Amino acid sequence: MQTYRAEETAELEFSFPDELQWSELDKQGVKLPVNMKFVDLVIEREKDILLVEIKDPSHSRSRDKQRNTYLKRLTDNSVLSQELTPKARDSYLYLHLMERDHKPFKYVVLLGLDAFDPSVQKAVMTGFKDRLLADIREESFEAWRRKHIADCLVLSVESWNQHFGDWPLSRVVPVLLDGTRGVH
Repeated sequence: MQTYRAEETAELEFSFPDELQWSELDKQGVKLPVNMKFVDLVIEREKDILLVEIKDPSHSRSRDKQRNTYLKRLTDNSVLSQELTPKARDSYLYLHLMERDHKPFKYVVLLGLDAFDPSVQKAVMTGFKDRLLADIREESFEAWRRKHIADCLVLSVESWNQHFGDWPLSRVVPVLLDGTRGVH
């Protein structure tokens, strides 16, 4: 098994089987096309290619004010339109230009919402997938003629593990020098 974290300080850790074909698209420290936004991971399966974006407002370094601000942006769709949709489009475009678009694309958004009350999590997740897919398909005054993203999934940490049981995900909170977990 190989482990992956989107960045060194990330708490969400994926375990991928050695035979799984995956790559980090939004690599830190690598020259990328100017003004393009990329998803974190590209996972190639037999029948499709998954574009995986990780958003974790529940990270232990996030303060309540930051979490609540991000929650507001999730509910008013600004994260969706300003971050998630451009990342899907730009990632697809990049992979298309690199001739890596030989299978249908599915967009998987992982939302680390476990720091929020279950009723808040449910409110955020309800209808999010449909709003995201609609925004991806019609970003401007008319819909894209090419359906570049076949479908999408919006998952919590818990539902990731239910959906992708062979690729377990866990939250690994760092232990501080004083022996406690997280940030004070």
